[in-house]
Amino acid sequence: MGTLLHFKKLYFDAFDDCKPEILVYLLKGYSFFCAMMLIMAFYALMYRAFTGFDF
Repeated sequence: MGTLLHFKKLYFDAFDDCKPEILVYLLKGYSFFCAMMLIMAFYALMYRAFTGFDF
């Protein structure tokens, strides 16, 4: 749990004093998009692994 809190602190500290404000929103949106893509890729890999890699 400490590792997740550390990453959360790093995430919020990265955007302190970042100007212009619109850039902060774009970067946060992009980081959310990247996280979702990684989750979907991991899900697809696990799905293929558990179904025998049938294409």
